[in-house]
Amino acid sequence: MVIGLTLGKYAPLTKGHMYVFDEALKQCDKLIVLVYDAPSTTNIPLYKRANWIRMLYPQIEVIEGHNSPEVVGNTNGIKLLHEHYVKYKVPCKNINKFFSSEFYGKHMSDFLGCENIVVDRDRNVIPISSTMVRSNPLKYKKFVDPIVYRDLIKNVVFVGAPSTGKTTLCSLLANEYNTVWQPEYGREYWAKNQIDRRLTIEQLVEIAKGHIEREEESLQHSNKFLFTDTNAITTYLFSKYYHGRVHLDLKLLAMKAETRYDHVFLCDTDIPYDNTWDRSGEANRQDFQSWFIDELFIRKIPFTLISGTLQQRIQSVRNILSK
Repeated sequence: MVIGLTLGKYAPLTKGHMYVFDEALKQCDKLIVLVYDAPSTTNIPLYKRANWIRMLYPQIEVIEGHNSPEVVGNTNGIKLLHEHYVKYKVPCKNINKFFSSEFYGKHMSDFLGCENIVVDRDRNVIPISSTMVRSNPLKYKKFVDPIVYRDLIKNVVFVGAPSTGKTTLCSLLANEYNTVWQPEYGREYWAKNQIDRRLTIEQLVEIAKGHIEREEESLQHSNKFLFTDTNAITTYLFSKYYHGRVHLDLKLLAMKAETRYDHVFLCDTDIPYDNTWDRSGEANRQDFQSWFIDELFIRKIPFTLISGTLQQRIQSVRNILSK
């Protein structure tokens, strides 16, 4: 059996890395990939970067390299540090080939006593690097798999009672950050399907599902951020209010919304109420806002309350996103 090994941060995983995997799989009966931890390089967790490889290459054995060295260099001390770490993390002692497109391939293969296979060292086949993708994900989108690209985007959701400025904020912020935003699908659906200003429990499930489907599509066209107007918890609360109960499928979608978003902004009710025909009054807005706050605390969802003028709200969002 020919056993191959390669390693990296994969922050993010690019098609250049995938080219190394593909070439290695042609030459090996078994391929091991050691994924280094990289907290100073990326905020994408180790498990997520490892799972990209598991999803795209189920035949590869993936090892998560917790507490891996972060220092990079060509000195004897740094080489020794990485060599001993690999020896500690990779249980297989019979590595036949070491694959890489980096300088460390030579000393690592010498240490392992195996053949050094250099793959596209000059990036002629796949002209990309993780650094380039991190600098501008949208520009280099074609060099990453859609599964990976989706995780490079921060999904920022704005929630709150009707007429609290969510739509206005999403639209303006998308323009400022040169990205896209996801409108509230429920408003579109309601306008087309309501009967006497009401929807059925089953239709509310369709709203939540349709909104998530559109979110997923928008994530693939976003530039670093997607600004999302409301989520399934909003639909969940509408179901409780109008029907006194919630469909099981909607309950599950609301549960998934607890961890789906990278940041949650709750829009305050301190702006004038816009009494459009599809809304049920300012008193209802205050009640709904109280229910939403309770729901966020019950579900233990961290959130930031934004209030004040439009410019104050935008500045509050900027301050959070800059961190």
